[in-house]
Amino acid sequence: MDRLDAMRVFVRIVELKSFTKAADDIQLPRATVTHTIQQLEKRLGVRLLHRTTRQVSATLDGEAYFERCVRLLADVEEAESVFSRSAAAPKGKLRVDLQGTLGMHFLLPHIGEFFAKYPEVELEIGMGDRLVDLVREGVDCVLRAGEPRESSMIGRRVALLGQVTCASSAYVALHGTPRTLEEFKAHRAVNYAGSTGKILPFEFRVDDEPRTMQLRGSVTVSHADAYVACCEAGLGFIQLPRYHVERQLADGTLREVLGKHRTAPMPVSVLYPHHRQLSPRVRVFVDWVADRMRGAR
Repeated sequence: MDRLDAMRVFVRIVELKSFTKAADDIQLPRATVTHTIQQLEKRLGVRLLHRTTRQVSATLDGEAYFERCVRLLADVEEAESVFSRSAAAPKGKLRVDLQGTLGMHFLLPHIGEFFAKYPEVELEIGMGDRLVDLVREGVDCVLRAGEPRESSMIGRRVALLGQVTCASSAYVALHGTPRTLEEFKAHRAVNYAGSTGKILPFEFRVDDEPRTMQLRGSVTVSHADAYVACCEAGLGFIQLPRYHVERQLADGTLREVLGKHRTAPMPVSVLYPHHRQLSPRVRVFVDWVADRMRGAR
């Protein structure tokens, strides 16, 4: 096995934390994977991996080598793509992570269109709201709502989503409709814990200036569907992109309040590491996402 292939084996072991999973992923016998790492460690003269019965992790030398391998392999792939047909017809595995409700609403119903255009790309899709370490987890790009915090990533904004503040019709009938922000303070909320674990405040605009507010609540959730479900159950107000509750607002299950103080639209971005910016697979997927999100509001 040549050095680049050995690097690829090592990288997948670190990403998956398992010799067996890495062997299955790259379709090699486990014995070959084990022998490759032994030879790699022998050639480098350092121990790259800690091995236990439950998990495999990188040593300090392994961490440093892993980061260099990721960059080098990406550079090799991008250099080869410039001189091959893969630039026009990309192929291979692409690992992406989608914020759950965005993926389900805007992308997955149309995913067949992507494969019809790029049949040789193999997508590995993760979904959730947690923070993802793209380099550490071997993820090529992520789709996220909110202002990007990863300054080391390249971001492409693909949508601005209007937001609403709403509660169930049953809650409003029981507790009344707040007409002002002062009245709103006296109400209850379904609180949402963001990816950092911190409860996100309600945001409004007053005379074009932002204002935040925290309400008391009986329940805190960290999943968008649970957020809406608790609101529908009459537990208090929520604030989220309109698309997620469009049906409930239309049929009267939920009621919007304080429309004149709506907060600024929520940005949606695709983020990817610098070393992936020339990858044909990443480029065509990001372009497809941008096209699908165009007009979202």
